[in-house]
Amino acid sequence: MPKNKWMMGMLSLVAAVTLSACNSGSETSEEPMDMDNNAAEENMSEDSGHMNMDHSGSGEVPADLKEAENPTYEVGSQAIIETDHMEGMKGAEATIVGAYDTTAYALTYTPTTGGEPVENHKWVIHEELENPEDQPLKPGDEATLAADHMEGMDGATATIDSAEDTTVYMVDFTPTTGGEPVTNHKWVTEEELTAK
Repeated sequence: MPKNKWMMGMLSLVAAVTLSACNSGSETSEEPMDMDNNAAEENMSEDSGHMNMDHSGSGEVPADLKEAENPTYEVGSQAIIETDHMEGMKGAEATIVGAYDTTAYALTYTPTTGGEPVENHKWVIHEELENPEDQPLKPGDEATLAADHMEGMDGATATIDSAEDTTVYMVDFTPTTGGEPVTNHKWVTEEELTAK
């Protein structure tokens, strides 16, 4: 009898974990369920820890974020996304919703919700750091995040991997893999877009 209880307990735990993973509260792309382990690991490494990213955003930006005066891609114009932060992004046609001059950081952090560190996350901007100083940070510097692009990001301690002064864009796009349109996605840098 104890063996049956143990088996039922394990089955319940596996079912709970599976269901919670399927209902993370954020929009996710449709993945085939018969993906083998190697393909799954490859997809996660290519994704650079963006699997729980909130694809759509509210459109709110930090109060001290400066709009770009002469962005390459004007608000309301279209451009092609040339990066693959998440599945279905590369090659998608984007509508520019906002353009801002700032410092964009690629960074590594451990989510406040636990789990493995997220490496080389792109992008968090200077104004999305907790109490940012006037000067941009450098690779190796640490900062506390005040952004919620992904579950467990807000309040996490991050190490800066790279920093670049650039124009960042908030964009709307429909994934090339299909599915619901993504609105107010933060952020794509100028170098990650090409003219339509």
